[in-house]
Amino acid sequence: MFFKQVLILFFIGVCFSTSAQTVKGKVSFQGKGLPYASIIVDGTTIGVTSDDEGNYTLTGLMNGNFSISADFVGLQKQVKKITIKENKNVVLNFDLIEEDSLEEIVISGTLKPVLKSDAVVPIEIYTPSFLQKNPTANLFDALQMINGIQPQLNCNVCNTGDIHINGMEGPYTMILIDGMPIVSSLSTVYGLFGIPTSMIERIEVVKGPASSLYGTEAMGGLINVITKNPEVAEKFTADVFTTTWLENNIDLSAAYKLGNKVKALFGGNYYQFGQPIDHNHDGFTDVTQQERISLFNKYTAKRKEDRIASLALRYVYEDRWGGETNWNRKLHRGGEDVYAESIFTNRFEAIGMYQLPTTEKIYTQFSYIYHNQNSMYGSESYNGKQQVAFAQAYWDKELNKHSLLLGASYKYTYYNDNTRATGIYDEDNLIEDQPQKTPILGIFIQDEWTLNTHNKLLLGYRFDYDKVHGGIHSPRIGYKLSPNENNALRVSFGTGFRVVNVFTEDHRALTGAREVIFAEELNPEKSYNVNLNYTRKVPTDFGVFNFDVNAFYTYFTNKIDADTDTDSSKIIFANLDGHAVSRGISLNVDLTLDIPLKIMAGATYMDVYRIEDNERNQIYHSPKWSGNFIASYNFGHGFTADFTSDWKGPMRLPRVENDYRPEYSPWTILANIQVTKKFDNGIQIYGGVKNLFNTLPKQDAISRWWDPFGEPGNGVTPPAGRTDVMFEPNDYSYTPLQGIRGFIGVRYSIF
Repeated sequence: MFFKQVLILFFIGVCFSTSAQTVKGKVSFQGKGLPYASIIVDGTTIGVTSDDEGNYTLTGLMNGNFSISADFVGLQKQVKKITIKENKNVVLNFDLIEEDSLEEIVISGTLKPVLKSDAVVPIEIYTPSFLQKNPTANLFDALQMINGIQPQLNCNVCNTGDIHINGMEGPYTMILIDGMPIVSSLSTVYGLFGIPTSMIERIEVVKGPASSLYGTEAMGGLINVITKNPEVAEKFTADVFTTTWLENNIDLSAAYKLGNKVKALFGGNYYQFGQPIDHNHDGFTDVTQQERISLFNKYTAKRKEDRIASLALRYVYEDRWGGETNWNRKLHRGGEDVYAESIFTNRFEAIGMYQLPTTEKIYTQFSYIYHNQNSMYGSESYNGKQQVAFAQAYWDKELNKHSLLLGASYKYTYYNDNTRATGIYDEDNLIEDQPQKTPILGIFIQDEWTLNTHNKLLLGYRFDYDKVHGGIHSPRIGYKLSPNENNALRVSFGTGFRVVNVFTEDHRALTGAREVIFAEELNPEKSYNVNLNYTRKVPTDFGVFNFDVNAFYTYFTNKIDADTDTDSSKIIFANLDGHAVSRGISLNVDLTLDIPLKIMAGATYMDVYRIEDNERNQIYHSPKWSGNFIASYNFGHGFTADFTSDWKGPMRLPRVENDYRPEYSPWTILANIQVTKKFDNGIQIYGGVKNLFNTLPKQDAISRWWDPFGEPGNGVTPPAGRTDVMFEPNDYSYTPLQGIRGFIGVRYSIF
């Protein structure tokens, strides 16, 4: 009996072995084989890893239909369906692409490296492949595609701007580089364009207050630009593009070694645009003329037990001007014959991090910024100098179910200019120079408490001391519920505190014809914020849906208001005698299909207003509706296509007395399309069209453009049908003046 059973099993095994088939193939990325990629037959225990060349072989598959997936860290998982027939071996190749929102390590929410899905604070991640869907020369333009983030141009002559998060003005947004507060105050207005996308490894976005960790400026949220790590960066990259408007951009980077223990990454960016184009025939340049160079070097040292030691240095020089097209720098800069705004910027940054050689995890960080600006706004001179030194140390400790963080920081800001903000004047003569020197000492503590596998609680508190305003308290609490791997609910509450420097944050105080009035001594702003976030992953037979819903509410007291409604010829700065509110809800949907199509879409509804004397007014430049739509398709054979767009509903715009322009902007959409061809040798050629629908302002962007130096009621006769108004180049901006244009570029990488 036993012999018969063995014989039957033997014949069954022979039958199965003769019908089992083989699947072979290669896993690649950008034309090169990926070693150690994971290839798995879904629903089975069959799986292998690729060899050094990316090749793999799967054996033991019976006849039938199967789903086979290829996965590699940092790249998007790809799934293909195949049918296996008897005596038919199958060749199945995978060409993986970079993921746009990785399930990777993030640090911005808590200063501690954690998986994005485990973080109590909701964080959005954007990688270089996302930025490359619409190539830009700077960070300001690149952020246009992110739902809930609005790069807002504040000047139609010099094209400076800031970044709004959920309708809150630029000064409420903290912009970090490698976790250090690099972009603030003076550089909030003038430094954003000097950050090239070539140095970026990823961008982390936190919407909502982060003051308990990052201090008084992070009231509305933060954008943390993580630069590339020399340890894993490409050996060499080049990205060059130009447009039909003759905008030229060059990005270069190279990784190299200094001895056996130090690795370095050099990055260089050059941008040039020198065509005084005036398509709307108002006598002014539609786009600011710019020449900019940015040099970047980052060093990392190999230490025992993989302790961190890094140093990054960056220098930026920029020459920009915009104005009447017949302006000449030698003849007209600072004069009253031809109007232009001319800005020279010199900027140096140093960022470092060092982990102490102790058994405990103790980290030190530092940064230094030098920003020097020489500007002329028509005949008005503004020369500003700012230096910011920042140092921080913190202790990272795991204790049972508690992840503790305890630290201290010191920030010293030196600011000086040639205005009455930093000096005592007798008429136009300086009597005494009084530069602003602002030291702020802070301490902070944070506890991330894992209650159980489904619940986490985050408690944080920060205390800052300012010599003028005294103690500043910033508490924070967050909670995360994750009943399973496909659902997560996050709730957070925090407070904010902000001291305003008008001349470094509000471009209107320096340009145009409005008179600047300080109605009172300005008190610091305070805010209270609640955020509710829900994420859900929905696997289907044809792909995966990712939903992200975020509701927000912020209440301001002592909000510092730049009032142009009371008297349009003046900007009256005062604390709001009432309160302001920013509230709304946003939805992001990310769809990855089994076919090579990826769709990302988002929409935001927000209501941002102020109440004073029982009167309710919308905050300027805050559309109630906005959103984005991105679609990418991989045609195979190295061809991909990307459609990117963002849209905005009507927003309230500042106007001047007797203004002939409407108070609210129309609906607008900015759309771009790009086609890319990738070759096996690492070369990519891309090209497309920006502003596909030629969206332009329907009204004059600059009031009284026909006579910038005249007074109301004087000067030349205005065009027929126009009411005489004052000259104002800044506020009336809701979409760029740059219309449809083509672009073409080349990328090359050596890994």
